[in-house]
Amino acid sequence: MRGALLVAGTTSDAGKTVVTTALCRWLARRGVSVAPYKAQNMSNNSMVTVDGAEIGRAQWVQAVAAGARPEAAMNPVLLKPGSDRRSHVLVLGQPYGELGTASFTGGRLALAEAAHAAFDLLRGRYDVVVCEGAGSPAEVNLREGDYVNMGLARHGQIPTVVVGDIDRGGVFAAMFGTVALLEPADQRLVAGFIVNKFRGDPALLEPGLRMLQQVTGRPTLGVLPWQHGLWLDSEDALDLAGRRATWPVDDEVLRVAVVRLPRISNFTDVDALGVEPDVDVRFVSTPGPVADADLVVLPGTRATLDDLDWLRAQGLEEPLRRRVAAGSPVLGICGGYQMLGEIVDDSAGVESTSPRRETGLGLLPVRTEFVAEKTLALPAGEWRGCPVRGYEIHHGRVDVHGGEPFLDGCRDGAVWGTLWHGALENDDFRRAVLTEVAGQAGRTSYRPRPDTCFAALRDRRMDLLADLVEQHLDTAGLTRLIESGTPDDLPFLPPGAPLDPHAPAGPCGR
Repeated sequence: MRGALLVAGTTSDAGKTVVTTALCRWLARRGVSVAPYKAQNMSNNSMVTVDGAEIGRAQWVQAVAAGARPEAAMNPVLLKPGSDRRSHVLVLGQPYGELGTASFTGGRLALAEAAHAAFDLLRGRYDVVVCEGAGSPAEVNLREGDYVNMGLARHGQIPTVVVGDIDRGGVFAAMFGTVALLEPADQRLVAGFIVNKFRGDPALLEPGLRMLQQVTGRPTLGVLPWQHGLWLDSEDALDLAGRRATWPVDDEVLRVAVVRLPRISNFTDVDALGVEPDVDVRFVSTPGPVADADLVVLPGTRATLDDLDWLRAQGLEEPLRRRVAAGSPVLGICGGYQMLGEIVDDSAGVESTSPRRETGLGLLPVRTEFVAEKTLALPAGEWRGCPVRGYEIHHGRVDVHGGEPFLDGCRDGAVWGTLWHGALENDDFRRAVLTEVAGQAGRTSYRPRPDTCFAALRDRRMDLLADLVEQHLDTAGLTRLIESGTPDDLPFLPPGAPLDPHAPAGPCGR
């Protein structure tokens, strides 16, 4: 088998990432050499590859699902939003500059060449490249500079399937409208649909699926059922609202409050806590849960000082101080660790919207200064005899002048801080930390389960996704698309987008 497939979506969070991961694992189980690819990802969840490149966390996970070594070419352009109007840009895993909304179209055009070259590289080295789109291909206002949806499909003549989330409602209209808004050359590459997150009897969908095929000339290649608990390694913050929202009253359950910062990054750090059977994780933004939790986590952020301002404006500083005074545990990771310190100095304007130096929360004896050079590393060490591996992605340089060592960071009483992401995925280390945290919180009945293996749970979820592909998708049809490309007889759906996006609209938008 040789070829490529593009997984597009009717919206963001329609299921593109999950379907791409599922297809990668399905193909890998068939012995196919497969690579994931996303031309441009906009996410503050990222990962470091073994050769020191930064890529989107989703593409790293997809590579793991595919049995491939993660590399920069799998996510050649990564945008990390620092505000509503500007994003930090990485190209082939390295810092490239800043991109604002005013230059967004032009910036996309400038980045397309690197993205397409990366796709061509992967296509030459792997049997199949499964590509993930971004947002929706029907964002016609961005089509002129697009290289991640139909621009990519046109570049590689890649057959495209459109995923729709039926749980949102309106999936048939969204699928029809997605195709009908595309210009003819783009429409010719859209070969079918996948319905995602269906609850109930699939027979109820049959009339709608038949009509969709009649009016579009394109088949639905399967209906994926709703599966609870597939949030592991989520793509972005859109998924946080779907995580556990209530805490049980149970002395044997450890309650963890993760502060949902506006520019939260690498919140996958707490996934390993979420899979623990007796740990309940809740994302919060109000003082009450911060005061009541057994453990509070300040996660990473793309804008440390701006999110520190937000934390104070939300009234979260005082509950944190009261926790520390009472000996209740707080864990800061990367940006959250820097906030816990005495000074956060971004006088150089590396990360902040404006250069400044601010007083931190003063709960750890550390000082942070932001520098232009980014640290991308895969550190390893140990704590209390437990081996630990993690990864670092930060501009802040942290000076520690007190406390006890903790993963190249520091711990002072019940306050813990480290720059290492991913440390809690190390099972023995996670259990040791949870045991000590539970003691500090007074949860003497809590004991972490001795048999929870994060890596094995992730692997089983990937296999579950591949099982869903085999059980619910038209794998023969998908194979034909990958091997033979889009059929030649797909009809055009009017009205279609005008070939010239700047042309004045006529009747019915033409």
